[in-house]
Amino acid sequence: MHRTIHFIAGLPRSGSTLLAALLRQNPLLHASMSSPLAVLCERILPVMGSGEYATLFDDERRRGILSGLIDSYHDAGDAALVRQPQVVFDTNRAWCAHMRVLADVRPDAFVIACVRDPVWIIDSFERLFRTNTYLVSKLHGIPNSGTVFDRVEQLMAVTGAFGAAWQALQDAYYGEFAHRLILVDYDELVAEPLRVLAVLYDLLELAPFTHDPEALDDMADAGFDAALNTPGLHRVRRRVQQIHRRTVLPPQIVKRLADTMFWRGTGAGAAQNPGGAFIIAPDEVE
Repeated sequence: MHRTIHFIAGLPRSGSTLLAALLRQNPLLHASMSSPLAVLCERILPVMGSGEYATLFDDERRRGILSGLIDSYHDAGDAALVRQPQVVFDTNRAWCAHMRVLADVRPDAFVIACVRDPVWIIDSFERLFRTNTYLVSKLHGIPNSGTVFDRVEQLMAVTGAFGAAWQALQDAYYGEFAHRLILVDYDELVAEPLRVLAVLYDLLELAPFTHDPEALDDMADAGFDAALNTPGLHRVRRRVQQIHRRTVLPPQIVKRLADTMFWRGTGAGAAQNPGGAFIIAPDEVE
């Protein structure tokens, strides 16, 4: 079945798990925490596009294999998806780095990129680290877990949890397929979840549904987080709420990350940036 599928990506600690928890309240939608589908596609692409086997593939065959992989992964993963047509949201931060492939394999799909002030992204990572006092998160590693400065450098490296997603987001935002990108700002999502969902439903042309931000299902996989030595990484609270607090980051790091939200200030409502990306951001949604 060639069902409707969209992709959730963006920055870490920016509400992708929260957004999925809200979307999955609708029985006609399927959304969950991070899946390995993007990684599977990344592993297959080099085999089909370079080396000794490349001559065995043309673009039509490559497209068919990737399209089949996307469909079969979700068919096998949830029997309910086989019984009736669904709109599926597949989550992985790597999707922003593959806009060209998705435009060819799923030309009607959108990539929903969750974004947040980098200061509070790094702050959230640091709070997780400090909460799990006796564990060394695999997001940092032992050589990089000595001080908050060590941990921030690791997170912001080009291969780090934040750095890799940051570069992929900008690649998608300023690229030629930015018109298939929808940005959901974390601050707006927690402040006005129903309004953000209404805009998102309109952009995706979904039938209206009444969501309840006061009754969320925590879909976190404790085993997944434990494997990263980072319990709570995908935990979702029972209700959507804004939490105001002081940052635990030193002023030097806050200053370094200040004014880096390139997606802000691009107009009201679902405005478009120079590359064409739709924006849902604080004080811009009317």
